[in-house]
Amino acid sequence: MIKKSQKEMPLQKLLCFWVRKLYLILRMMKLPQKKGPVFQTAIVAGIQAVKKTSELIPMCHPLLINGVDIDIEILDEESIEIICQVVIEGKTGVEMEALTGVNITALTVYDMCKSISQKMVIKEVKLLQKTGGKSDIKNR
Repeated sequence: MIKKSQKEMPLQKLLCFWVRKLYLILRMMKLPQKKGPVFQTAIVAGIQAVKKTSELIPMCHPLLINGVDIDIEILDEESIEIICQVVIEGKTGVEMEALTGVNITALTVYDMCKSISQKMVIKEVKLLQKTGGKSDIKNR
C-alpha cells in the first residue's frame, strides 16, 4: 500500500526473448539449481541493483528507496516480461533506479540460464510511467 506522502514512481518494462527449451525446462522446474531458483534470484539481484544505482551511474545521487517491486511473467514459450516499480518519498524521479533494476534482473536470468542456451535476447526496455521529478510520464 502506497501512503499519500509517497509517490508512485517509474514502472520499467523489459521483454526478454528466450528459446522454447528454456520455457519447457522452467515449466517443469528441472532447471539446474546450482545458483538457486532463477526468477527469485533475479528479483533479489534487481532489488540490489536499484539500491546501488548511484554507485553504477556517474552523477546519479543516492536515494532513500521506500519500496521496490519486481515482477517476472512468462508471456509465452519464447518470452518473459519483467516489470520494476520503485517508490520513494520526495520530489525526485527514480527512473534510473527502475531501469537499472529491470536490466540487472534480465541479466541475472540470462546468467542463470546461459548453460542451457545462449540464444536469449534482452530487448525493448522502456519507461511505462513516472511521477515526480521535473515531469510526469505515462507511456503505456
